[in-house]
Amino acid sequence: MIVTIDGPAGAGKSSIARKVAQRLGFEFLDTGAMYRAVTLGAIRAQIDFDDVDAMVRYAKSVKLRWDGKRVFLNGDDVSDHIRTPTVTDAIRFVADLPEVRRQLSLLQRKIAAGRDIVTEGRDQGSEVFPDADCKIFLTASPQERARRRQQQLTEAGRPLPLEDILKAQDRRDAEDRSRPVGALRPAEDAAVIESDGMTSDQVVARALEIVEQARNRRPSSDGSPPFDVEQATSRQR
Repeated sequence: MIVTIDGPAGAGKSSIARKVAQRLGFEFLDTGAMYRAVTLGAIRAQIDFDDVDAMVRYAKSVKLRWDGKRVFLNGDDVSDHIRTPTVTDAIRFVADLPEVRRQLSLLQRKIAAGRDIVTEGRDQGSEVFPDADCKIFLTASPQERARRRQQQLTEAGRPLPLEDILKAQDRRDAEDRSRPVGALRPAEDAAVIESDGMTSDQVVARALEIVEQARNRRPSSDGSPPFDVEQATSRQR
């Protein structure tokens, strides 16, 4: 079963998707980390972002691996490096290239094939996995998302004024929505969660309810019992 969780920057997709995967006993795929890792690798290799052919060749050549929350690029643990402002500012040059998105989308499908997986990103339900069993679009107001981002940066020792974060976030939202391939938008059959005023646990609980509804709609070909959201919710994190 594939569960997609899409949404804009600052919506909390990664943390919610990871928790949902843990509760379900599914694997977790952080596609944003894939784009960040390729961006970091291109920066390290001094590849010109305008050289599309070189970028595509590089995207095809990289080896990405996950181990829990750690991300490895060609065997190197880059988990912390991919979250730096340098990578964040440059990721659009990679994410906006249709050829690179197609290459990484193929890799995402290969990773998910035959697995129970929760995958998060911008276009998982709308582009990468259009036939996914369950699609969720997680969002919040721009002000709420900026406030959450400010809290994260402050906790990381990099405080920024809220207005600066909101300005950068609005610019990124506009870029994400205008991409020729993989534009930010909810899939037509996605369930939308507006998370303003909700705690993380409340968002996870709502997502599990949506998964329960989707799974119970699926025809069971293997004789497995119906999905039990109560059991999933009670699992240890």
